[in-house]
Amino acid sequence: MEIQQLREELEIKLQKIDPIQKTLKFLIDDEVMFIDGSNGKNTMSSDDIDADCTITMSLDTYLKLQQKKIKPLMATLTGKLKVKGDLNVARKLKELM
Repeated sequence: MEIQQLREELEIKLQKIDPIQKTLKFLIDDEVMFIDGSNGKNTMSSDDIDADCTITMSLDTYLKLQQKKIKPLMATLTGKLKVKGDLNVARKLKELM
């Protein structure tokens, strides 16, 4: 699976959940997916700007999370997933997986 396909899938999922009320940035193998849910709706871009929460991981880890082969807590504890910033925003990740 390629990053572009991930972007498209994530954008579809974003429209199905309530606005996240903050900004969230995924760094997946140096690719940026920036989600802004602070303006009453969730929008996504590839802007590499500061976010309320930044989640860094490899594409392999992202796919394992999506396929439920690894839990977010385990990925974090083993260093495969790094969260910087507002942990409450990171919890929204569950809705996107």
